[in-house]
Amino acid sequence: MYKILKKEVLNPTVTKLVVEAPFVAKHAKAGQFIILRVNEDSERIPFTIEDANPETGAVSIIFQIVGGMTMLLNTKEEGDYIHDFVGPLGKPSEIDGNKKVAIIGGGVGCAIALPTAKAFHNAGADVTSITGFRNKDLVILEEEFKANSDAFYLMSDDGTAGEKGLVTNKLEELIQAGEKFDEVVAIGPLIMMKFVCLTTKKYDIPTVVSMNPIMVDGTGMCGCCRLSVGGQMKFACVDGPDFDGHQVDFDEAMSRNKTYADFEAHAREKACNLLKKEVE
Repeated sequence: MYKILKKEVLNPTVTKLVVEAPFVAKHAKAGQFIILRVNEDSERIPFTIEDANPETGAVSIIFQIVGGMTMLLNTKEEGDYIHDFVGPLGKPSEIDGNKKVAIIGGGVGCAIALPTAKAFHNAGADVTSITGFRNKDLVILEEEFKANSDAFYLMSDDGTAGEKGLVTNKLEELIQAGEKFDEVVAIGPLIMMKFVCLTTKKYDIPTVVSMNPIMVDGTGMCGCCRLSVGGQMKFACVDGPDFDGHQVDFDEAMSRNKTYADFEAHAREKACNLLKKEVE
């Protein structure tokens, strides 16, 4: 059992939990993830490690409340326990302190992008971070990105936070203004990562994407995170989650990602009804 040390609501649909997990905290690196079960009979769900403190044994995860299991997880409060919290899993991100990098985060994907930005920054790299959200109410981790970036740009679809526009607009603007990035790292919705890669491909800039959004089981057994990379079949959880973005077949990944939409909607509705009964 793993104790929840702190719970923080980042926005109406995104929550941060700090969990006591000394082994994970000691060994975790940027880009890796954990698998947890809320209760003994709960589904296994993977979450990227947002932060880890090997001295205190604390590990932070950030999640969006979108389905039955995340709704259940969100009912946990400080002092409560999570049944399983296993990791770190996945291959760590490759960090090079001699690079000039652009870190692109979209929505809750910023929770995954932040530890990568932090790792590059701590290694001595020149870090430009660009984060994007639909509106000001959904913005998360702004101050944390500023603290771990040499340059930071906040974008919003409606202009209520930072500059109006997409992350790709700002990225291309910087490239055309003369910025020479050695690498771009994009983490967020599949459609965002696709268009970041289309943008960087025009300028021949190596681009890494994190395919965490399509993971389910986290061990390679379920096959849900199967994707095509350079014409070869890969699994995001065991072969990644980081891949060469210019080699990923995003259209196929997005199509597969919609396969269980109806099932997920049903699970969410069922969880809502169960939680309502508990409250009553």
